[in-house]
Amino acid sequence: MSGTRHPSRWWPALWIVVIAVGAGWTWERLRRPWVVVPALPTIGQTSDLPRILVFTRTMKYRHKSIPAGVQAVNELGQGRWITEHTEDPSWFTQERLGTYAAVIFLSTTGNVLEPAHQEAFQQYVESGGGFVGVHAASDTEYEWPWYGTLVGAWFRDHTPVIEADVHPESREDPSIRSLPRPWRRTDEWYAFRSNPRRDVQVLARMDDAQMGASSMGGDHPIAWKRELGKGRSWYTGMGHTIESFKEPLMRDHLRGGITWAAGIESR
Repeated sequence: MSGTRHPSRWWPALWIVVIAVGAGWTWERLRRPWVVVPALPTIGQTSDLPRILVFTRTMKYRHKSIPAGVQAVNELGQGRWITEHTEDPSWFTQERLGTYAAVIFLSTTGNVLEPAHQEAFQQYVESGGGFVGVHAASDTEYEWPWYGTLVGAWFRDHTPVIEADVHPESREDPSIRSLPRPWRRTDEWYAFRSNPRRDVQVLARMDDAQMGASSMGGDHPIAWKRELGKGRSWYTGMGHTIESFKEPLMRDHLRGGITWAAGIESR
């Protein structure tokens, strides 16, 4: 009879839909890893403080120290700034970025922004926004020339986690003025594809003789800063280990870099 239904006729089409949806989900899952970003606790903050965005998206190696770094930024901001954290590149719009005094790339890796997000971020910095790069921020966006200028130098290789001497080069910059000379500490030490010294103000260098196969020919910058357009960029190669973000001197170093890049030194 013409009114009789045959549900079995729909099964092939239904399976095609299921397979297509599943394939699309799998591709998106592999292309853009999902990481749960927990809400940050509020630590005595008020709404009139500057806002700092911590961005931790990783498309290659993911550092176990990222949660400790985010926590440290949040704790250091007490009475100075309000910390927000995301792994979502869609936050990189001109409107949203304009609400932050600085954006921190905390051990990001790989290509983490799409072209539209890159354009918004470049305009944000060149119009007066602050950038802070921590550790693997230099292992990020190799195919984006402007980012290479922003971060100062791209990662080349690294030592094992070893104890080594850091030599601060300034007594004025807030990120290094409280540090001992030399500052001996344990970390994984980066070497870079190029020496950034001619383009940036080097704040600290390594004892290159201690770097073994990761030497840089005698001059081994590890932290630096620069202005770019109307914006400020500060980078440190330190921060591989979880313990780094518990060290009082490392926290002083990071706090000073954030306050300089965000233009809130007086707080």
